[in-house]
Amino acid sequence: MKTSKASGHRPTKFWPVVGFATLAGMRSMSAPAFVSHYLARQPPAGLAGSALRFLHKPGTAGVLKALAAGEVVADKLPMTPNRIAPPALLGRLLSGALVGAAWYKSRHGSALGGGLLGGLVAVGATFVSYALRTGISERSGVPVALVGVGEDALVVASGAMLLSRQRPVHGEWRPL
Repeated sequence: MKTSKASGHRPTKFWPVVGFATLAGMRSMSAPAFVSHYLARQPPAGLAGSALRFLHKPGTAGVLKALAAGEVVADKLPMTPNRIAPPALLGRLLSGALVGAAWYKSRHGSALGGGLLGGLVAVGATFVSYALRTGISERSGVPVALVGVGEDALVVASGAMLLSRQRPVHGEWRPL
């Protein structure tokens, strides 16, 4: 695939956002935690001067990781609303939009374009993951919370794999 120099290399923006936003649809805090972890280790020049630059601060990454861990626990509690309930769905949409905007901006792309892509993918992934989780539970007789543990493992493994596949923007490599 040939891209113009002005548009950048689309796969370095598009596919990672699809992956991270999918994680946001499964666990709303996981995607920002993974993206912030990456950005804190490889601070991109693309976020300099941006309102999204807070994501590349190590303290932000630490807070987001703690929130992601708390979400894993809260997800199993009986009083936690379904992810497709409007407030939860909005949170996942915003999470996907945040990671999409930050990733695109860090790659010298459009924060708006990345945010739209991330938000849309997160909403779609929310409904798909909800249907899968409840369907697996109903068909297997395994409690939804236990299926959720498997989902947690999938999110962590997928996030780690996504991070391992990313390379810094050309000329911005800094050793970890």
